[in-house]
Amino acid sequence: MMESVEEAELCFPQLLNTSCKKHMLPHPEAVLTYTLMSSVSLLTVSLNLLVIISISHFRQLHTPTNLLLLSLAVSDLLVGLIVMPFQILLTEPCWLLGDLVCVLCFFLGFITVPASTVNMLLISVDRYVAICDPLHYPTKFTPKTVQVYVFVCWGCAVVYSFMILFDNLKQPGRYNSCYGECVINITGVVHIVISFIIPISSIIILYMRVFVVAVSQARSMRSHIAAVKLQRSVTVTVKKSELKAARTLGVVVAVFLMCYCPYYCISLSGSELIMASSTNSFINFLLLLNSCLNPGIYALLYPWFRKSVKIIVTLQILQPHSCQTNIL
Repeated sequence: MMESVEEAELCFPQLLNTSCKKHMLPHPEAVLTYTLMSSVSLLTVSLNLLVIISISHFRQLHTPTNLLLLSLAVSDLLVGLIVMPFQILLTEPCWLLGDLVCVLCFFLGFITVPASTVNMLLISVDRYVAICDPLHYPTKFTPKTVQVYVFVCWGCAVVYSFMILFDNLKQPGRYNSCYGECVINITGVVHIVISFIIPISSIIILYMRVFVVAVSQARSMRSHIAAVKLQRSVTVTVKKSELKAARTLGVVVAVFLMCYCPYYCISLSGSELIMASSTNSFINFLLLLNSCLNPGIYALLYPWFRKSVKIIVTLQILQPHSCQTNIL
């Protein structure tokens, strides 16, 4: 009787000595985890798909900044489509899909999540140049140059993922202690420095600089607004639009930091979490939740996104010449 109970607790009872034990979550906690993560995954895919369709379809939205938002939406879409379902499978008591699938899922995760980080960094650089060096912005951030930046961003993410997981890809499952595990081994310090400390520090420094210049420009506008001529007022309007974009994208960056910091702070502290534990699930969920929150921020702060979603949902996008619709 005791032997049958022990076998029931194993992932592969036929492999008595080499099988992992099941890490069972309490039933209510398991149901809540599956329901919440599945709902967020579906919502993430749907919302980011709307962002991708909006920016790709409407010509007025083909600006350098929006192309960066498009790249961010693609990475967020892939997080909802691949990484989140993978995290749901990791909460299962056992990993049953084999070592190769395990490593490939991590490989895709190490592409999409760092790509989101680098896209955030590019957005911060875009806002920095637009606010702090507006005269050179039109030459430094053209649609073609932004396409090159985005291509380099994704290329670096693929190379980084390959390098950080090289040993795991070379021999999948080499770090598993038993059958039924999905475990990888990476150089933690290198991962944290490259994917978190360097880009996050750069983002914070850039936005601190943007904030200082934005406050200075706002004060200058208020003090001189009465004496501004018509020609000058056009310049002021452009500055106001750039400042508004900087504030909106500042919210995006702030939410990004709040979602990413707990995961990397725990990694930095050296604490180890059980794969299927509720704490580990929550930290990973918070990290991935950022991909769902970004389109929500656009919906709240970008009128063009709300208008484009209305056109898409009501199928007006199928009408001839709908790409030329005035969205702004």
